[in-house]
Amino acid sequence: MQIMRWMISTFGAASVAASLALGQTAPVAAKPSPSSPAATQAVPPTSDPARATPSAAPQTQNTTAPSPAPPPSTSSPDMAPSATPAAATTAPTVPAPVRTGPPPSFDQVIDLVVDRENRFVEQMQKMHPLVETYIQNMKPDPELNSVPESDEYFLGRLDLSDGQTRDISFKTQLSVFHRSLDRLTSIYSMKFLPLGFAQMVILDTNLDRRDYDFKFVRREFLGEVRCLVMDVQPKDKAGSGKFIGRIWVEDLGYNIVRFNGTYSASSRFALYLHFDSWRLNIRPGVWLPTYIYSEESDLKYRFGQKLKFKSQTRLWGYDTSALDSNSEFSEIMVESTDQDVRDKSEVRQDASPTESQREWEHQAERNITERLQKIGLLAPPGEVEKVLLTVVNNLEITNNIDLQPEVSCRLLLTTPLESFTIGHTIVISRGLLDVLPDEASLAMVLSHELSHVVLGHKLDTKMAFNDRLFFPDEKTFQTLEFTRNTDDETAADKKAIELLNNSPYKDKLAVPGLFLRMVQLRAPNLKQLIRSHLGNSLHDNGYRLEAIAQSAPALDFKKLDQIAALPLGGRVKVDAWTNKAALLKSKPVTLVSAAEKMPFEVTPFFPYLTRYTADAPPEKAAAPSPAPGN
Repeated sequence: MQIMRWMISTFGAASVAASLALGQTAPVAAKPSPSSPAATQAVPPTSDPARATPSAAPQTQNTTAPSPAPPPSTSSPDMAPSATPAAATTAPTVPAPVRTGPPPSFDQVIDLVVDRENRFVEQMQKMHPLVETYIQNMKPDPELNSVPESDEYFLGRLDLSDGQTRDISFKTQLSVFHRSLDRLTSIYSMKFLPLGFAQMVILDTNLDRRDYDFKFVRREFLGEVRCLVMDVQPKDKAGSGKFIGRIWVEDLGYNIVRFNGTYSASSRFALYLHFDSWRLNIRPGVWLPTYIYSEESDLKYRFGQKLKFKSQTRLWGYDTSALDSNSEFSEIMVESTDQDVRDKSEVRQDASPTESQREWEHQAERNITERLQKIGLLAPPGEVEKVLLTVVNNLEITNNIDLQPEVSCRLLLTTPLESFTIGHTIVISRGLLDVLPDEASLAMVLSHELSHVVLGHKLDTKMAFNDRLFFPDEKTFQTLEFTRNTDDETAADKKAIELLNNSPYKDKLAVPGLFLRMVQLRAPNLKQLIRSHLGNSLHDNGYRLEAIAQSAPALDFKKLDQIAALPLGGRVKVDAWTNKAALLKSKPVTLVSAAEKMPFEVTPFFPYLTRYTADAPPEKAAAPSPAPGN
């Protein structure tokens, strides 16, 4: 499996309560808020990796038959699978079998795991989720251990339909040469290509137990899911690009739910990244890749240089029915069989010119938000949007603002820190919501966008014509733009300060000021994170709300109770199938050093796994390490 290889010849030279519920401040007055397994197919033939060169990875385990666990006399949960030899057993045909009878032998378990993994590869060939990778190159720091030096960002749609990994990028397209599988994670002057990270969803494109040695380690719970833990090593002549590391297999359907390690290199001139890949049970019996964390702390490459980076890869948007609304037609027809169905809206006459203009603007707004949601970039309205609207209501009511149509809020599911308005819809990115330290900071961001609406800064209504929305998904960032000119931004800043000074947040602006100071400090190094793809950046034409930043105290990393910004991933979790977002409910964590603050930084994933039920989400918390708190 030729994946994620670096060709050496191409190398160049918080003590904040994470459980603080955003929107916790009670609304000043009541104001209504808006309501809120595929069949398998044959795997295309793939070329075998070259087997002439043995793997360069060190073989630390026994390469003979795997060490069997003692044969169990009962079905005790602490017992390992039996080592009794048995014929290969095919995987059950149903997605989520319930095991009955005696436990299988270890050999049978391996056969089941291999079969399920190959079925998983077939399944992934039919799916086209969005895949986002954010990378931070790190440098040593005497006080904070390490800090980001630069960053990279990729967003695209994953395509495994022809047995190879392809990335339909939402950003600048890569040449065919750079898309080749033997350079998926090439680096030139510390520049990454996205496909190497996307490929980490697959353990092996054609898993064959004859290529590997499996060794049972123990049973272990990942959240509520009991797993068999195994060490996996390629055999001496298995060829390069084979997985080497540890796998976690849930013990009902024998699906791999986590694998941690790297791939065997073909020579000392080829290197692979280390990664930790997680799958969630987001539909009955279906475990799909959702989170990948990758890290290298001292990887040596050309001329003794060392690579030090951290990255997060997220996948979502597996439910492709959201891209096609034709399936809704039959449901609509069933509901409309009653011939006496009538429009129950209050308006029963032609609209006035003013009402017509508002409706035209609203039509453009609706067209855009619907398109962004179908692509998978905008979360469906839900819990998070209600919290955002609570804060907006606080600002509106205390400033005697009554807007028609009413303001709504939506969540952009991407990592870069951005917020903007689409007509009367305020949009804030998941990444920005993740790193905001408290509710007052959220109010500061929302007040700026609300000010654009209050000041009548209009949306270009060209998108009221639906044909303008007929563009490929990957052209979204090039086609849609919601930026404001300098005069509008300056006016919105001035109005936002007025709104905040009349709000419940007027005496709580020190922390928002610290957040803006941290943005100013990190922006030169985190150019891909602190930027905008659709609206204005937090530092376009100077920094946003500069007056609030200037009134804040000085940043002091040594003060453990001064939290200016949170790490990425500390606020929001996303259902990878439905794209619905929810707020995390992590326990507060007491910081022990300034190095644990990690503002805007990437951290590992440790989701709390659960089995899917119709009434419960597949995880209780899909967060990285818990955000700091008091």
